[in-house]
Amino acid sequence: MKKILFVCVENSCRSQMAEGFAKILGKGVVEAYSSGSKPSGKVNPDAVRVMDEAGIDINASASKGFNDLPVKEFDYVVTMGCGDVCPFVPAKEHIDWKIPDPKGRDMEYFRSVRDNIRDRVREFVNVIRNSEYRI
Repeated sequence: MKKILFVCVENSCRSQMAEGFAKILGKGVVEAYSSGSKPSGKVNPDAVRVMDEAGIDINASASKGFNDLPVKEFDYVVTMGCGDVCPFVPAKEHIDWKIPDPKGRDMEYFRSVRDNIRDRVREFVNVIRNSEYRI
């Protein structure tokens, strides 16, 4: 299985949603993790809510930094658009999805970000599954 790390600033919204989707959509294909450059210490309740609406429970997830991860080497590191504040994490390949941060926005915006992440994770997992992914 390929190891993927999803990274955003606080590890409270985008990277948490990506990890949640990857664990479900990539079951048997990827091993998914998430972390933040400045972890907030909690998962955003709106992220938990919109993921619950999508049938994925991230309520037990925790906001964490890279040093809190049980794995330190990854096949892919996917940043969520945090630019220079994303830490450099060693990986075979780095990808930046440039997904806007939904923190502080209304629920419709959260849902649109969630759906964007879901679609990207689905596509990424399918490409990995088919062993065709190249940057």
